[in-house]
Amino acid sequence: MAEIDTGDTAWVIVSTALVMLMTPGLAFFYGGLVRRKNVLSIMMQCFMLLAVISIQWVLFGYSLAFGPDHGGVIGDFSWAGLRGVGAEPNADYAPTIPHQLFMVFQMMFAVLTPALIVGAFAERMKFGAFLLFSVLWATVVYDPMAHWVWGMGGWLRDLGALDFAGGTVVHINAGMAALAAALVIGRRKGYPDTSPPHNLPFVILGAALLWFGWFGFNAGSALGANGLSVSALVATQLGAATAAVAWAVMEWGKGRHATALGTISGAVAGLVAITPAAGFVTPVGAMAIGALSGPGCYFCVVVMKRRLGYDDSLDAFGVHGVGGTLGALLTGLWATTTVNAAGADGLLHGNAGLLLRQLVALAVCAAYSFIVSYGLLKLVDGLVGLRVGEDKESIGLDLTQHSESAYTLIG
Repeated sequence: MAEIDTGDTAWVIVSTALVMLMTPGLAFFYGGLVRRKNVLSIMMQCFMLLAVISIQWVLFGYSLAFGPDHGGVIGDFSWAGLRGVGAEPNADYAPTIPHQLFMVFQMMFAVLTPALIVGAFAERMKFGAFLLFSVLWATVVYDPMAHWVWGMGGWLRDLGALDFAGGTVVHINAGMAALAAALVIGRRKGYPDTSPPHNLPFVILGAALLWFGWFGFNAGSALGANGLSVSALVATQLGAATAAVAWAVMEWGKGRHATALGTISGAVAGLVAITPAAGFVTPVGAMAIGALSGPGCYFCVVVMKRRLGYDDSLDAFGVHGVGGTLGALLTGLWATTTVNAAGADGLLHGNAGLLLRQLVALAVCAAYSFIVSYGLLKLVDGLVGLRVGEDKESIGLDLTQHSESAYTLIG
């Protein structure tokens, strides 16, 4: 029987707490971006998911995502209610920590992912419809995809696609669902004449908490206090820092000034993009991913959204969907077995096959998330109605609006 390592266990406990903090951090981040009258609404949505998805995960979500495999597609109900998930390690997933600790660490990912989608329909979805959609989405979209990518026997795992901490499972998944939500629920009242964020200090605080929690998100995914966790932590810091600077440079080139909101948006974009690669790339590779993801997400948020006219309120798709896609692809370029022998070399290290596998994984995951999310939203709309009444709706933030009233200028 595998033995528990106390150092590994302590680190994953801390990492679990760090990832848990990301959901309240997201609540502050989103809460500062909406109008003042909607702050409690958006925060309530994030905090309620921390409760509801935790229950779903224990009752059956974890078993579906990580339980015994069926056809490479889904787990079963063998571990429902945490039956058989106790203090002993599970050799397949984490041989040096209690199985139940691995379960609760993964729970925090399952909580955060549907919370990211909230940014796409902020200020205009009914609370009851939001809860129903979130539980259905977690069960029908998140749990199967987690099994494909991370579960023993999952077909994308066996294919050899790499996702260290959730580029596909979390960010592409949530981003494509966010795009589906923006299209199904429609634009905000008055869009595109939208209001500036009501509280930028809230937004900055939220971004700081996200950055802080992301060290648990990525470095914790090494599932041990070891060299790989340190490598992932360094990559996380460098990816975020480089993307923040790259976004600020893009703004400076366009408008002769950088903005606080733009800079922190760049940092979040870098954190998203480095997530699938964090345990597979060198520090220089992490900076390259940040340098490309910052401008890539900037273009989607500032240029593409305006041209196409969809209303992704707080840019859940523009940052998480696009950032996750870039991160998954760039993992196929910069991954190297010198960092993680359990990974693979990417194109720049002589292996074009990894890039192809990354393309397959992101294409399948993006298509599945968008199509099924779209269908679930239509189903919920038919059952209870998605949108709040016009008397309760208000205008939120459009990140494409660059005005001194909406941004704190730097320099």
